Amino acid sequence: MISEAIDNEQIEMLLSDVLEAHGYDFLEYSHASIKRRIIRLYALDNFVSFAEFRYTVRTDKQYFKRFLEEITVNVTEMFRDPNFYKALRNDVLPVLGTYPFIRIWVAGCSTGEEAYSLAIVLKELNLFHKSLIYATDINPSVLEKAKQGIFPLNYLKGYSENYVKSGGIQDFSSYYTANYSHAKFDGTLSEKMIFSTHNLVSDHSFNEFQLIMCRNVLIYFDKDLQHKVFQLFDNSLEKLGYLALGSKESLDFWERSKAYKRVKTEKIWRKL
Repeated sequence: MISEAIDNEQIEMLLSDVLEAHGYDFLEYSHASIKRRIIRLYALDNFVSFAEFRYTVRTDKQYFKRFLEEITVNVTEMFRDPNFYKALRNDVLPVLGTYPFIRIWVAGCSTGEEAYSLAIVLKELNLFHKSLIYATDINPSVLEKAKQGIFPLNYLKGYSENYVKSGGIQDFSSYYTANYSHAKFDGTLSEKMIFSTHNLVSDHSFNEFQLIMCRNVLIYFDKDLQHKVFQLFDNSLEKLGYLALGSKESLDFWERSKAYKRVKTEKIWRKL
């Protein structure tokens, strides 16, 4: 089997190459998860040897784009976990609505579904005009897709069901135009979005936010890196701001967790 032929040392060497040649640090990502994805890509692209694979990743910029797309996980959907969005709609955003301006960071935004979901909720709460959504990801290719706001039409039935369950109050189809096999979301939704590359591992805080959403990203990081990212979020979140994580993620084991209070049953914490 191919997986037996590639040992942990080779994976480490490849990841060191990636850091040195391209500036992306995957060394503290969950080892089992990233090894599995590297082996899958290696097998998929039929390299003669792992040495050839390493050389290509290191020297071929075009191939590295593919490597980045395959290694970073870009699984997302609109209004994913509808109860989470219901909590945002009922318990978090109305509180932030009392502020003169709302700055939100969607970290690890992938192809943008969460940012567009958030924009829709803000519109329906009449808070969109005084909000700004910073949507960031490590992967420039997915950000390009996010900027376009175009999603496969066959996903829309599921998105629409999520939207209704999350407490949506409009006809969901009023937010997009269907065209052949794709749906393009209303361009006004992205008027309050800033898309930018940001590496949670190596980049610093770049603003002060009232809400940070980073959902289903940290499950791919080891514990030390998770705690490092929590510190980054803590530095980026103003007092009484909210931090929202994915359903399998938690602040509980972080040393500063006592400085946060859980909001009801969802994975949302408020900074005290």
